[in-house]
Amino acid sequence: MIAVIAALPREVAGLVKGWERREVARNVFVWRRGASIAACAGMGQGRAMLACEAAMTAAPMKRLISAGLAGACDPALRVGDVLRASVVIDARTGERLDAEGSVGGAVLVTGTGIATSREKRRLRESYGASAVDMEAAAVARIARAHRMEFRAVKAVSDEVECEMEGLERFATADGQFREGAFALHTALRPWMWSSVMALGRNSARAVRSLSEALRAEID
Repeated sequence: MIAVIAALPREVAGLVKGWERREVARNVFVWRRGASIAACAGMGQGRAMLACEAAMTAAPMKRLISAGLAGACDPALRVGDVLRASVVIDARTGERLDAEGSVGGAVLVTGTGIATSREKRRLRESYGASAVDMEAAAVARIARAHRMEFRAVKAVSDEVECEMEGLERFATADGQFREGAFALHTALRPWMWSSVMALGRNSARAVRSLSEALRAEID
């Protein structure tokens, strides 16, 4: 069995269309088709651990794939680009965790929140980061502890200079994103409309790229 671990359902919506779906706990979802499972429980390492647990409870696993959207730290990366990490670094501890299937690939840093442009540049300087996410280190750690294969497949949703500051306030304690509150906040601030519309388009493009890459991984 192969499990795809993502943060939010929209990140795997294209992949799991038509799959069997269960909500095993509040905001913890598992989809299954044949020998493939996808699980989401929210943003952050703690929630990624819950998603891994849900997937591993559903069936014995051979491989865990940390999947989802990521912020570019490498100026050469563009929206929709897919990267396969050869190493994941936990920014909290400096721990380095190897990934399989991508010799000489990207360096993915797992941070503690939605990275601002300034933070992306710092991670590039400190770790040689190609991109930053919020979950991969936890998935890698669990895969290593259970002697499973681990891969990290991420699609770029925001480039280095894309400013994400302020989005943290719309994240809930259980790793969800309050889309309704964000929409209302934006609606009352016309000067934000163009940047938010661009963010939406970029996220949609990244999700399409991610879905194609994940299909290739599991097929």
